[in-house]
Amino acid sequence: MGAEGELGRREAELRAARRASLEALRSRGADPFAATRYAVTAHASELIARYAGLTPESPAGAESVAVAGRVMSVRTMGKGAAFADLWDRSGRVQLYVRKDALGEGGFALFELLDLGDVIGAAGTMFRSKTGELTLRVASFEALSKSLAPLPDKWHGLVDVEKRYRQRYVDLMMNEHVRKIFLTRSKIVAEMRRFCDARGFIECETPAMLNVAGGAAARPFRTHHNALDLDLDLRIATELNLKRLVVGGLERVYEIGRIFRNEGIDTTHNPEFTMLELYAAYWSVHEMMEFNEELFAQLVDAVAGSTEIAYGDRRISFARPFKRVAYFDAIERHGGFDRTTLLEPGGAQRALASLELPPSPTHGQALDKIFERVVEPHLSDPTFVYDYPVVISPLAKRKPDDPQIVDRYELFGANFELSNAFTELNDPDDQRARFEAQIAERRAGNEELPPPDWDFVHALEYGMPPTAGIDIGVDRLVMLLTNQQSIREVILFPLQRPT
Repeated sequence: MGAEGELGRREAELRAARRASLEALRSRGADPFAATRYAVTAHASELIARYAGLTPESPAGAESVAVAGRVMSVRTMGKGAAFADLWDRSGRVQLYVRKDALGEGGFALFELLDLGDVIGAAGTMFRSKTGELTLRVASFEALSKSLAPLPDKWHGLVDVEKRYRQRYVDLMMNEHVRKIFLTRSKIVAEMRRFCDARGFIECETPAMLNVAGGAAARPFRTHHNALDLDLDLRIATELNLKRLVVGGLERVYEIGRIFRNEGIDTTHNPEFTMLELYAAYWSVHEMMEFNEELFAQLVDAVAGSTEIAYGDRRISFARPFKRVAYFDAIERHGGFDRTTLLEPGGAQRALASLELPPSPTHGQALDKIFERVVEPHLSDPTFVYDYPVVISPLAKRKPDDPQIVDRYELFGANFELSNAFTELNDPDDQRARFEAQIAERRAGNEELPPPDWDFVHALEYGMPPTAGIDIGVDRLVMLLTNQQSIREVILFPLQRPT
């Protein structure tokens, strides 16, 4: 029998043993699938804080507490006692189980438990001789049975593809993974509090659109059966949020899923989460201050300081962040000046000198040059501002320089974290740029969406001066949890079926 066959045989034996223990529990009137609720009074982290002053010499707590979670280890101490580790959503609490406390029948039921079973346990807290905060169990109840055996406790679940495919086991076995997603939830909640406190209204915009605009990306297509209509999944929430500004809501934001039919790498996933926000009567300069303050607050909330560790680096989010103009950065690190890059064919010649393949459009060529020569130098948080209009179809031109727009991108750890600009609100200029995009699509830029002419119509009613920003939540979580792959911070990253 080969190694795979032996593993299969062993797993079948373990599953059979667990089903036997299930039947044994049922035969004793303790069906673990019968319970409908359990009155939990505390979680592990709360008990750690509440009983921080308890010592091995202290009398046991008089208060009865009830916890519930998954049994992840059991250590027998002779025939009449055992220690167990119970994990709940907040962490671990040690259980101490004695036959003289549970009675002969109760202790026999405890011995039928398997690793991974979900139980509720009630008792009083004490600190063991080794200093471990422990619940002395007076009663327990089996609440769910783990019929599938857990991965080996010494090696855990380490296969990356299996971890993503079976995230439920990954979360169960790997404490650091649970912490990543608890931190992610904290980051998103803090973002909401920050926006709400500054008068922004959270809105929900459609995920299915006749025209998916607001970014340069190929959309996913779907079909609406009732309307017999082909639709795009949104590639941004921008155009609908700006429609709301036109309607008078003034300060709006959405934290939502975005879908872009693009490649997968360490910083890109086709389905991702983005915060997009718009403020009437702001320019990109007020948005830059907002962005800087938000990120500094998020770093403090997660790390308790202005610095985070990312890989082998320390990255400081102390304000003010660095600032550099787009073309100044390219000239400093690549030696290409603005005049050369903006003249016909100049960007394509620069690509050739970098031994990069030609790009179908001028804008894509500039993007590739910036990515190659500048991004490797953007480790600390850095605002790159004054972008060319050719790659910013929705941003307002600078009054004194029509080739440049009021736009910045914030980079950190060598990838983009946010993108912001003073919004274009001139409907005639917007119409002309959409027409230019039509020509670019014909030239081969498939990532440019068809024009959303209704958005031009909305602008004709008058949109006040407005600044907007989008922030990639997944990349931000990557940075703040020290993860090198975006798939580590998405609960269910897309995978091919097995």
